[in-house]
Amino acid sequence: MHSQIIIRPATPADYDAVARITREAYLAAGYFANADHPYMLQIQDVAKRAAQATIWVAERAGRIVGSVTLAVAGEPFADIALADELEFRMLVVDPAVQRSGAGKAMVEAIIAHAKSLDGIRAVALTTGLTWESAHGLYRKIGFRRVPERDWFVPDTDIKLLVYRLDVQPT
Repeated sequence: MHSQIIIRPATPADYDAVARITREAYLAAGYFANADHPYMLQIQDVAKRAAQATIWVAERAGRIVGSVTLAVAGEPFADIALADELEFRMLVVDPAVQRSGAGKAMVEAIIAHAKSLDGIRAVALTTGLTWESAHGLYRKIGFRRVPERDWFVPDTDIKLLVYRLDVQPT
């Protein structure tokens, strides 16, 4: 029996944990060889990210086990969001507790939030080509691939895949 997962907005007291989990999840996924890569340094600056986007955390038994960043079109952290989409980025779960339901709980909370927002009809995300477990989660929840919107990390050959889930009838 898993204890309850609480999804809530991040507070400054959470930023160190968010940075650590983001760093460990990205390194565990094999995306970057070390934490000193410029993009890795950028995503670990949680205070700066929080000033420009909404960050949520997943908490279980008083411990931060995951985090996610939300953005809408026009905001600095929106990479792909269309005008009617809520985009989420950097969904990470502590590698020590992956597959424990924290990722699914965060995605479900994002979908519920999107349904409450005026003018938002869908949730969109970008994921890495090789993040198979993430793809499985997104597909199981009902996200569909939007291959015509796939894109490459600037100045790399890393291809990113776009998924979308309609939350309002179109």
